[in-house]
Amino acid sequence: MTILIQPFKDFSAENVTETAEGIRKVYPNVKILNAIDLPENAYYKDRNRYRADSIIKFLDGRTKEGFVTIGLTSKDISVTKGKIKDYGIMGLGYRPGKACVASTYRLNKNNTDEQFFKIAIHELGHTQGLKHCPEKTCFMRDAEGGNPTNEEKDFCPTCKTFLINKNWKFNSI
Repeated sequence: MTILIQPFKDFSAENVTETAEGIRKVYPNVKILNAIDLPENAYYKDRNRYRADSIIKFLDGRTKEGFVTIGLTSKDISVTKGKIKDYGIMGLGYRPGKACVASTYRLNKNNTDEQFFKIAIHELGHTQGLKHCPEKTCFMRDAEGGNPTNEEKDFCPTCKTFLINKNWKFNSI
């Protein structure tokens, strides 16, 4: 498998490079694509947001077998959650699947690069089939409407073993 990093035009080139470097530490087969526009059909005018599920469908349609695409954006993204039609989120990934999206919009202003890496790696974990994890320090924990990334330290042993079986490497996280 190759992880394709698909930046959208709103996302800085510097952040693309930093995110790619972080992902390569756990999965070395990464390719950065040229920046593109967010899909127009994903825009939700009422809240000035982009629908994460529409972004993923767009990316999934462009992703061939043997690849997983992660879209990177700084825009506000949302999804329907229960009875809430437009719930703001940091990321979303098909589980399992070929596409996911991560956004910097809801990050704290301190150590945003580290937080964003954790969101990206979390969404990539979903594409590999991982569910949310009950371990509070695991990258796969559920954000539960907040931003717990500063508490997350690594994948827990169970999630890490699952990913190692999918050919992920954990040399220097």
